Amino acid sequence: MAIGTDPRSEDRIPVIYDRSHPGRRGVRLPAPDVPPLDEAALLGPALQRTAPLGLPEVAESDVVRHYTGLSQLNYGVDTGFYPLGSCTMKYNPKVNEWVAALPGFSRVHPLQPEETIPGLLELMASMERILAEISGMDAVTLQPAAGAQGEFTGVLLMRALIRARGEERHTLIVPDSAHGTNPATAAMAGYRVAVVPSNARGGVDLAALKGLLNSDTAGLMLTNPNTLGLFEDEILEIAEAVHAAGGLLYYDGANANAILGEVRPGDMGFDVVHLNLHKTFSTPHGGGGPGSGPVGVKAVLEPFLPGPRLQRDASGRLTWDHQRPQSIGKVRSYYGNVGIVLRALAYILSHGPEGLRDVAHTAVLNANYLRARLADRYPTRYDRSVMHELVLTLAGQKVRGASALDVAKRLIDYGVYPPTVYFPLVVKEALMVEPTETESKETLDRFADTLAAIDREIEEAPELLHDAPHATPVRRLNEAEAARRPRIRWAPPADPSGGPAAP
Repeated sequence: MAIGTDPRSEDRIPVIYDRSHPGRRGVRLPAPDVPPLDEAALLGPALQRTAPLGLPEVAESDVVRHYTGLSQLNYGVDTGFYPLGSCTMKYNPKVNEWVAALPGFSRVHPLQPEETIPGLLELMASMERILAEISGMDAVTLQPAAGAQGEFTGVLLMRALIRARGEERHTLIVPDSAHGTNPATAAMAGYRVAVVPSNARGGVDLAALKGLLNSDTAGLMLTNPNTLGLFEDEILEIAEAVHAAGGLLYYDGANANAILGEVRPGDMGFDVVHLNLHKTFSTPHGGGGPGSGPVGVKAVLEPFLPGPRLQRDASGRLTWDHQRPQSIGKVRSYYGNVGIVLRALAYILSHGPEGLRDVAHTAVLNANYLRARLADRYPTRYDRSVMHELVLTLAGQKVRGASALDVAKRLIDYGVYPPTVYFPLVVKEALMVEPTETESKETLDRFADTLAAIDREIEEAPELLHDAPHATPVRRLNEAEAARRPRIRWAPPADPSGGPAAP
């Protein structure tokens, strides 16, 4: 469905379930050529089924059309604009898929001898060096399987260094605009969480931060640009204050798409960083995976990295070093999500340094273009240029009768995946938009025009927003109920005789 069209309820996609008909089948099996088993004797009464299975009775064409229809309902970056704020849902170049599918990579087993995969080990070592250069770190591990696990790994590394110094510190500081994984990670690692407020410009309040820092501070978790899409222009002073208190500075790499080739976390003063390969370096993600969250560290943290680590022997051959007495231990099975690492490496090498810088420039340009196009109807809370994403406040729309959720649900009817809503919490009725660098000006214009049309609907036909979406197989859900009691399996209709449906 093209962006900008206005589907009504009569255009709703038909339901493709309930194709079962008694006696219909898709395959006929030959009669068995072995004597029948005495199932009663084998199973015993307690294990014998007393009611039919209740499986659907369908032809092969029914099955094929059912699953093909489901696949056509999927929405992703290959089908349309996906401005999910803070997720960097950029287009994934297909050459990356081709590289990862090469037999020398796709047929490797993680337990085969290292001497049989020297090429793959060289590529992994190259990726470690490249990510270290991009992030301004001294060493990198590819082991963490996702950004959240990279966060957890980074915090464990910080804790290991602090304990190696003979100290016990119990508090981690996070901004009030932080990703939700930041306080969750800190708590999982056993830390108390202290929240530092934002200042009038949307950045960390430096004076408030200094008031929180003390001998119990393990560090500060931060991303730059922050979750509001704003650059922390006092980052050097922030780093100096944290280090002066004996703490460490952790970089959440979810927003690194905005700074590629321009500035490095290591040069800002960060001690440890995770990078989301499935965001910044254009490998598929969503729906829980796949992902990859490599962690880079300054030299002082290198001894604590998860093992094993790649090293060169006397002949220059890469081998696995398992003798890591200060290591925090493995955080994932084997050596990381190698297929995602390969996709990201292909992306980086195909762009080169200048191309990666262009990625950041275009991502920032696209976000600021949208900010300018939407400013009259959908302002941002902070009157500043943004980096890779922008957080709109729909407080004005809320007063007029439509919430941020209403607008997001109505966007579905126009063929747009909704942006992130109600996050970060410091913005009322937040709509968080990240266009990424892979979208054209035409797509951005259609998105802006669509939001303008929805804003007019608040006055002309507000029920369209309140009841949206109208053109989906399932209408608006009770999302809290759906998360707690999801219905994710097919059930046959009730027995015509009045009995209950089979489980």
